Amino acid sequence: MGAYVVHARYDPRETTAPARAAFLKRFLDEVDPGRVLPESERLRRAAAARKGYFTRLSFLASRRRRQRKARGQGR
Repeated sequence: MGAYVVHARYDPRETTAPARAAFLKRFLDEVDPGRVLPESERLRRAAAARKGYFTRLSFLASRRRRQRKARGQGR
């Protein structure tokens, strides 16, 4: 309930900006923890890592849906 009030009063992009920044920083840290790569290469690799992360999530979700369907459980 409280989240609805917050989102009604403030722009959700502003209230979630710190969390999004930390999430994206995770990929930068993953691909270049020592910050030795050029910025463009670091960003390219971080984008690839992010795509891989979400692709894996999608794959796992689809596999889980298939397993549930095979057992006849639906949701």
